[in-house]
Amino acid sequence: MILTDDEELAKMAKHLTTQAKVPHPYEFVHDHIGYNYRLTNVNAALGCAQMESLDYLLALKRALAQQYNEFFKNSEFEFFTEPAYCKSNYWLNAIITKDKTQRDELLAFTNKNGVMTRPVWELMNRLPMFTNCQTDGLENSIWFADRVVNIPSSAIIPGYRK
Repeated sequence: MILTDDEELAKMAKHLTTQAKVPHPYEFVHDHIGYNYRLTNVNAALGCAQMESLDYLLALKRALAQQYNEFFKNSEFEFFTEPAYCKSNYWLNAIITKDKTQRDELLAFTNKNGVMTRPVWELMNRLPMFTNCQTDGLENSIWFADRVVNIPSSAIIPGYRK
């Protein structure tokens, strides 16, 4: 969903999210890289219904993040929290390890013991189809990729309904 009070920005967003196709009766010409991000009516209705529970779900997510923050406070791992000037939705909770070795040991241990953890997503330039793409070295990205572990983030209690 995109919300804006800028009419030109809204037009460009709609253009890009509807494949950036230049209007023409029969030719398919695209003037930008476009995407097909249109919602069906059914998906839009589901989204509207979920909005009714948004405040509740965000409160659950923030409560879970607070529990993680307390749990990791005196550990060798740093729980990733929101900066003072932001308000996170804590859609995804993560911890930062000291290095890649510790990250991999933690991933192996938690998954072996039934706790699904994952490394942060692989950097695009490390994927086979992008290995020859230019980068600036990606020092910060590599630092995070080698240290971040995504931890369970669902704040929904199975069988419980508000």
